[in-house]
Amino acid sequence: MDAMPDLLPETTMGTTIHPTTYIHPHAEIGSGVTIGPFCTVGANVAIGDGTKLVSHVVVEGHTTIGEGVTLFPFCTVGLEPQDFKYKGEPTRCVIGDRTHIREHCTIHRGTVTGKGITTVGSDCLIMAVVHVAHDCTLGNGVIIANNALMGGHVSIADHAVIGGAAAIHQFVEIGRGAMIGGVTGVGGDVIPFGSVIGNRGHLAGLNVIGLRRRGYDRAQIHRLHTAFQTLFSHVGVFSDRLAETRAQFGTDPLVAEVLAFVDLDHQPRGLIRTIPHS
Repeated sequence: MDAMPDLLPETTMGTTIHPTTYIHPHAEIGSGVTIGPFCTVGANVAIGDGTKLVSHVVVEGHTTIGEGVTLFPFCTVGLEPQDFKYKGEPTRCVIGDRTHIREHCTIHRGTVTGKGITTVGSDCLIMAVVHVAHDCTLGNGVIIANNALMGGHVSIADHAVIGGAAAIHQFVEIGRGAMIGGVTGVGGDVIPFGSVIGNRGHLAGLNVIGLRRRGYDRAQIHRLHTAFQTLFSHVGVFSDRLAETRAQFGTDPLVAEVLAFVDLDHQPRGLIRTIPHS
């Protein structure tokens, strides 16, 4: 019996596409793109220059993938949301530049009852088996560790870090530079730079390591920590502590960012706070 011929990738204009892959004729493929074996790219997909689909990747829906992105095996991007109200509307999914989406991740497009778009920013690392639900918004430089999941409409600001197997309730907002510990259930909004841990997560302090990595010096971190202790001291009522924190530290840019987040309307989930020491 004659041996089967090798299936060799087709290379055109610097873009390499494996012959076992299906790309819809209407899809937009940039230059220098590499698409490995057994991938599927839908009609309304646009893939930016230099992006790589390693193998067995599915990209569907009105989805835009940025430049220099890497999609690892068995991840799916832009598929229908897990929402009974969704009736096939042309909602969107957008992935920013240089983001890495690892094996078995699922990122669903938005819904018309939400924002209509699911967004993952640039320079993110989405580790294996992460679920990004419909209408979620992830900022730039976000890191999400393995097996973490989020409900719909979650917002995660720039440079936040989500620990492995964390579960984030729908409509939760997580502030810039916050840290969510592994195996933490997040049921409320998290202040910028906050550190949340626990089975049902509580505010445990500040993400000091993250602040240092972002280049903030000792004095800046000390002022933020002192303001944090004042705001979440459990002495008196919260509104009085908020006013005191604003009066003492409100001119500090990091503290001002936290206070601005606290001032937001945190319905329906509420704001995660510290727990009193026994």
